Amino acid sequence: MWRKGASGGAFGWLWTAYAVSAYGTGLGFGAFSIVAIEVLDAGPARVAALSASGLAIGALLAIPLGPLIEFRAKRPIMITADLVRFAALASIPFAYLLGMLSFTQLLVVAVITATAKIAFTAASGAYLKTVVPDDRLLVATSRFESTTWSATIIGPPLGGAAIGLFGPAITVLVDGVSYLLSALAVTAIREPEPRPAPKPTATRWHDIVEGWRYILAHPTLRPLFFNTVLVNGLIMATEPLLAVLMLSHMGFPAWQYGLTFAVPCVGGLIGSRLARRVVSRYGERRVLRGFGALRVCWPIGLVFVQPGPVGLLIVMATQFGLIVCASIFTPAVGAYRLRNTDDSRRARVLTAWTITGSLSTALITVTWGLLAGYIGPRAAIAAAGILLLATPFLLPKRVSTRADDLSVPEQSPPRARTTAP
Repeated sequence: MWRKGASGGAFGWLWTAYAVSAYGTGLGFGAFSIVAIEVLDAGPARVAALSASGLAIGALLAIPLGPLIEFRAKRPIMITADLVRFAALASIPFAYLLGMLSFTQLLVVAVITATAKIAFTAASGAYLKTVVPDDRLLVATSRFESTTWSATIIGPPLGGAAIGLFGPAITVLVDGVSYLLSALAVTAIREPEPRPAPKPTATRWHDIVEGWRYILAHPTLRPLFFNTVLVNGLIMATEPLLAVLMLSHMGFPAWQYGLTFAVPCVGGLIGSRLARRVVSRYGERRVLRGFGALRVCWPIGLVFVQPGPVGLLIVMATQFGLIVCASIFTPAVGAYRLRNTDDSRRARVLTAWTITGSLSTALITVTWGLLAGYIGPRAAIAAAGILLLATPFLLPKRVSTRADDLSVPEQSPPRARTTAP
């Protein structure tokens, strides 16, 4: 299925590392906030600040990481990122048992884990391209997408039970152990890693901004970048508003609210498994434009949520449609991005993409929280839904190939050969 020889094993261990950490994250979903609320008596404002600050500060600290990841071996970076996340999360139950846990520690841990996640994402994405041939990239990204949704379906319900039985601090520790297991999986890869690209003789600042420069100069990546950053930010910004609307204003019990998100995640499994067939049948351009547009047609339906079973059905149908379309679009974007980014810039492009996504999500979430304070959560959800309907105009009108990418200016030395032998 993959390249002959060692690369199949390398992909298998890489997939295992991703899966075990994804399920750990799903299991620990919400535990971090519950620690802040139940142990430290943090209010809604502090909990929201904890989430947004971790994303924003972590992204800012990760800005210099692009060149560091680009010109070094990727597996040691992945292992280090996993071990850092394990140590940071393990410090929470340790401090809790000693009676020394503080809100400041939670904030520091949130920042550290967010920064390490960006480093792991960039390194693993760049490494993936060296062990999977171009014609199998969509299969690989679809498998990662499928794993994400299956972890989202299974993890939170089990995590809720674990929090009830063992408490949130121990559940955070379980999440941390999943990163330790992920590091062991990456360590199990025995195949030699391709030599990283040679470091160009450029200024430090040039190296840092090269990921953004490459994206903005690319005729297809540029519109995909702006579209995905804005769409993801607006979708994520409506989640806390919907929670306030359903739990506080309409009185839905917490288990029903959780059900409205758990059940539609089945759509993620369906979409990710269909992605390769859909792209094969309709072509990459039609999928990127068609499903890029279809995925934003659903959130406006959340405006019509109401108390009772009809309201639950509205939310579940809306989320299901959104997730199916997004789980077809996302692996298609991921495969295209890996296939059409120069080897010598891949880690910096992935770092820049992830950093911008984290910063924009944090900024939009805070903005929409303030907006909801003035006009109410339903009106704020409507505003996000209307803006989402305009985002298809940011999708690329054409999808360029590697041959077309000669229009991207070359300011670095010729890229090194990084494909596996």
